[in-house]
Amino acid sequence: MGQTLNCVATFKRQRSAGRAELETDYVLFRGDFRLKLPFSAIAVVSARNGVLTLKSSEGTLALTLGEKADKWANAIKSPKSRLEKIGVKAGQRVSLAGLKDRAFLDELTAAGADVSERVRKDSDVIFVAVESAADLSRIGVLRAALASDGALWAIRRKGVPEASEALTRAAGKAAGLVDVKVVRFSDSHTGEKFVIPKARR
Repeated sequence: MGQTLNCVATFKRQRSAGRAELETDYVLFRGDFRLKLPFSAIAVVSARNGVLTLKSSEGTLALTLGEKADKWANAIKSPKSRLEKIGVKAGQRVSLAGLKDRAFLDELTAAGADVSERVRKDSDVIFVAVESAADLSRIGVLRAALASDGALWAIRRKGVPEASEALTRAAGKAAGLVDVKVVRFSDSHTGEKFVIPKARR
């Protein structure tokens, strides 16, 4: 979902090689030990000589990230909002298809987007809720309402095997779209971005 890097981590008296993930609001390390640090729990963030150091009440986590250490430190200090990660801009024509998230609708409106809970032709951005296998078939139908340089976001519920990431990507491909980005939409949902290939616009 976010950025993932192989690294070496130290935490208290533990040291392990593994994978670190930078998500919207937390850092996760998986190796010989597993540690998840929400941004809200991190008191001090620093990067020096390729090592990212995160101090919290649980202890200090050090990750050897090389040239990415400074970038991760800045992302933790000043995290992007959900809309910044998705890329919706003021004035864009946005359509919601089955997405009943009032807080998200308010975010879109506050950002100055032209939002409709009905799908409109030539939408710059379409958000479709993917809660089951039946929802995947809607992607092909919605493509016809998408502006040539627009984006379709499948907002997929996590933990639904019949609407998995692989099946969602397959549905997008079958609709003539290509997947270009994945973001953490919420605790329960993942957002997958599809666009029309440049050669077909």
